[in-house]
Order: sequence, then C-alpha cells, then structure tokens
Amino acid sequence: MRSHVVLFGDSITEQSFKPNGWGSALANTYTRKVDVVVRGYGGYKSRWALFLLQTLLVGYTNPPVAVTIFFGANDAALLGRTSERQHVPVEEYKENLRKIVHHFKELSPAMLVVIIIPPPIDEEGRNEYARELSERTNEVTGVYAKQCIELAKELGVYSINLWSKMQETEGWQKKFLSRR
Repeated sequence: MRSHVVLFGDSITEQSFKPNGWGSALANTYTRKVDVVVRGYGGYKSRWALFLLQTLLVGYTNPPVAVTIFFGANDAALLGRTSERQHVPVEEYKENLRKIVHHFKELSPAMLVVIIIPPPIDEEGRNEYARELSERTNEVTGVYAKQCIELAKELGVYSINLWSKMQETEGWQKKFLSRR
C-alpha cells in the first residue's frame, strides 16, 4: 500500500478539496508520491475529534507518514450564542490537541505531525451576513491560536500559524476569507 498523509480537522479540512483548496493543492504537489486522505468533519470540535481517533484509519495497514491537525475554529465559539454547543474551554482544547498528537505519535514516532493554527475571524464580514451577534471573535480565536503555538513548541511538532500570517497581509479579510 502506498504511503499516505492524513488531513484531520473540521469543515475547513473537509472543504479542502474544493477548487483551489489547500488539500487539493497538497495532493497535486505529491501526486504519485503519497496519497492524501481527507478526514474533515464539518462542525466538529476537538472534543468530538477524540472519539474518531480509533476509527480514523480503518482499512489502512500502515500509519500515515504525516498528519495535519486542524481544529479550533469551532472550539473558540462564544458561550451564550447560537453555536455555543461547539465551544470548548481553551484549557480543554489544548489538552484535546495534546491527546490527538500523542495518538498519532504512538502509531509512529517518526510521523510528521503538523498542527494548523485556526485562522483569524473577520468580525465585520461575519456581521454583514449574521442575523444576530457574531458567534466568534478574532480576539478569542487568538487565545486559542496562542495555545496551539505553545503546544506545538512543547511537543516538538511543526505548526502553521494561519492566525498570525494571514493578518500580516493588508486586506486579509477580503483576500483570504470567503464572505458567506
């Protein structure tokens, strides 16, 4: 069986194979070298992801050579708003990510693990289309992003800091984020 890379996360991962998506770009880059396996679950948060770990790779005899872990956008949902069922306290979120990383490292200590930091929130853009108060803020998402960065350093795994990098570009809200 060919080597594979697993993209594990929420709807951002699930939708990564849409036209011009990051998952399809990755698959295109590594054509004939590795298979890219998408395990994205719309609406999921890190707490629910823990329940998937034992069945995530059913049918694969070898562990993946690499995995991306991309949760946090839903975990950072605000309490008292419509999506509060997705909220996970930041301390629990960090521990959930730790458990996910450990699970993959137990499968193969040599596996490349990359934590993808949740992207920033365009509050103005979200409020344009919302019927009520925004369910997420950039400030709160930044707190979750900081925990991801700290955890990646602590565990010695790679991270991609979308929250910071995207905001370094002028006009990032319109350039990177869809207005739906």
